[in-house]
Amino acid sequence: MTTTANLQTISDRIEIEALRGEFTDAAMMDDHDRFESLFTDDAVIRIPEAAIEQVGRRAIRAGTEQLASEWRYFVQTTHPGVVHIEGDTAWGRAYIQELGVLHNGRSVANFALFHDRYRRTPDGWKFTERVYEVRYLDTTPLPGSPPPYPAWDAGDSAPDVDPDTPAAEGAA
Repeated sequence: MTTTANLQTISDRIEIEALRGEFTDAAMMDDHDRFESLFTDDAVIRIPEAAIEQVGRRAIRAGTEQLASEWRYFVQTTHPGVVHIEGDTAWGRAYIQELGVLHNGRSVANFALFHDRYRRTPDGWKFTERVYEVRYLDTTPLPGSPPPYPAWDAGDSAPDVDPDTPAAEGAA
């Protein structure tokens, strides 16, 4: 493999990893425009355990907006997995950990995988398919809660929090 090919492969892997990170960030920040932009027009999201299949960017966005409206709070972390690049397409897996509480009071903590397919577009790498596979699920009520201070925007400085005050004090 030539140096140029090696650099392209490295660049592609970094871009795909950034795409997976953007997915998590857009979901957690309720940035539906950015979320929608991460997919090709013909993309598909499948969650077999929940009988969910969303086909096309608009359906993916609508499904994500609906799902986001059901959570009191939600945290997702994405951990790097494999990426195999084959020209302008690629496939890979990302490892996911999630926890949250729905407005109906149900708690969810899980470990899962996204089985992904990607395509290089003029706007960079995009998802063409994400299939969500839960490997561990716990619906035991979560013992924690969001902190008692209000959330802040990324452009703001962090809120003043007294480190000697337990986070649970003053929480709803």
